[in-house]
Amino acid sequence: MDRKPKIAVIMDENTSSGGDCYDTSKSYFSALGRAGAFAFGIPYAVDLVDHVVETFDGFLSVGGRINFPGEWYVEGDRSQYPLSDRLAVEMALMEGFLARDKPVLGICNGMQMLGCLHGCRMVSDVRSSRAGVLEHDRADMRHDVHIPQGTRMAAILNADTFSVNTFHREAIVEVSDAVIVTARGTDGVIEAIEVPAYAFAMGLQWHPERLDAESHPGARIFDAFVSAASR
Repeated sequence: MDRKPKIAVIMDENTSSGGDCYDTSKSYFSALGRAGAFAFGIPYAVDLVDHVVETFDGFLSVGGRINFPGEWYVEGDRSQYPLSDRLAVEMALMEGFLARDKPVLGICNGMQMLGCLHGCRMVSDVRSSRAGVLEHDRADMRHDVHIPQGTRMAAILNADTFSVNTFHREAIVEVSDAVIVTARGTDGVIEAIEVPAYAFAMGLQWHPERLDAESHPGARIFDAFVSAASR
């Protein structure tokens, strides 16, 4: 029997109610398990970072609402979320996996971190950043995204347009030369990115773990991520 890849999943926390508990959706672990991986939650322990980077096959950076560095935002903007011990550990993990060219998948918060570590800039409230932007921070909201052809993600998702969920207030608005935009919403908001310098470094603003794995194109990213980690 082939060895299943081991995926490190940074834990989220209850930042909205004190940050005293880890609080991570089971859907991330279910999605990785369905795709053929063993998933392990990683706590905010700096001493674990080197061991995790060396022994795990891939890194999943999940959604969350934590205070990012001021220099990651456009001029005059800053995070509106609480400080968290998650930041230092998550950055060290992401940078460590990328330095070894091990697969990294960023979802929501994770996409923003992946982009900003590669020169992108973001805003703390995308709807207030310019006119015509949809309300992206709603659990009952769906909106279409368009996937341009010619990118790795386009080959994975194998669809031009589909509807996604949306649970984010912050968003990347400035993209560096190191990053390729791989999806945009109908309002122009950046919804997915990839960093072509690595074998697999991709980010999604939507939450694929909440989509139907059998029928929704936006959930196919897990199969590709686990496949990359298997190599």
